[in-house]
Amino acid sequence: MDFDWNRSETIALAKESCTQCQGLGLRTTNAKTGSEGPCNCVLRSIFRACFLRFRRCAQQERHVSHVKFDFIAGGDGRRQVWGRRDEEYIADFCLVSRRYLEAADYKIFRFHYLLGADWKLCCRQLKMDRGTFFHSVYRIQQTLGRVFRELEPYPLYPLDEYFGGAVRKELPSMATNLLRMPIPGRRSLRPPLRKIA
Repeated sequence: MDFDWNRSETIALAKESCTQCQGLGLRTTNAKTGSEGPCNCVLRSIFRACFLRFRRCAQQERHVSHVKFDFIAGGDGRRQVWGRRDEEYIADFCLVSRRYLEAADYKIFRFHYLLGADWKLCCRQLKMDRGTFFHSVYRIQQTLGRVFRELEPYPLYPLDEYFGGAVRKELPSMATNLLRMPIPGRRSLRPPLRKIA
């Protein structure tokens, strides 16, 4: 998957004290080509945001859920479709996690995140030590954080796009890397001031 990460997207998610990216969110992934990718702290932050939304959707009462109507433009006109976004998000979160995690990691994910077991119970049940458990948890967060953001055609993150239905439109090619600077030689407009007697 070739996904273009930019600094304006990652800097808000980055951990300030991260030693890998120094709080900028991007780090060099290939020293030869100089290509940059998201830091692990950004991927874990994306996972945590998605997981908090999953918990909120799963814990609310069923009668609180709303039906969302969307208008979709098609070849034969506009159509109205409906769906329950909270239930759809719960299903997407679980199914995407099962699809992209290995069997051992999914077992940890299921016990710790879906069933809510703390690390002591998980370590005892899965017969592993604390260090191995937390390394697995970080690996799961990084894997799913990347998947939730790079999923095609509809990613789970950003959450406002998933729930709000906002559609990102591509900028025209001439508008990329556009920097608007003030034109030199023009003075700013100043209204005339009246002298107070």
